[in-house]
Amino acid sequence: MKGLRKGVLWLLVLAVLSVLSSCGRNMLSDETTSVHNKWFMNDPAIFDVNVKDTIHGYDFYINIRHNESYRYSNLYVFLQTEFPNQHVTRDTLEFILAAPSGKWLGKGWGKIKQDHILLKKNLRFPLKGQYRFSIWQGMRADTLKGIEDVGLQIVRAQ
Repeated sequence: MKGLRKGVLWLLVLAVLSVLSSCGRNMLSDETTSVHNKWFMNDPAIFDVNVKDTIHGYDFYINIRHNESYRYSNLYVFLQTEFPNQHVTRDTLEFILAAPSGKWLGKGWGKIKQDHILLKKNLRFPLKGQYRFSIWQGMRADTLKGIEDVGLQIVRAQ
């Protein structure tokens, strides 16, 4: 009986390690930049991503951590993408962070909320090489208070 429990325990440990290692292979990028509760208008969060795979699709997420002192229910950002061939695109995006009732939509306990927002699903990179993603706040305030961190996550689509 004791040997059986030990064998089951080892199988469980191997299963967990297998799941964790497979998740890592599907993650192209998962970076976060802290803006320390003061996101200045001209201070972008910059993420450099080296792309080697142009065959598979990827899901793009923006991660926003904010505290309860954030005074808006939404967040406008500018997303600039610089491609390996120096081509540049720029998008304006709006994220809804609170319901009309005022309840925060993000997850988390206490005063910090985390929003994991899907930008694009199953998007393929057109070129191999170095991409640069720059994210600016676009809320018409020189200093945006209440935002703690901004992140970019790129995961291989399933």
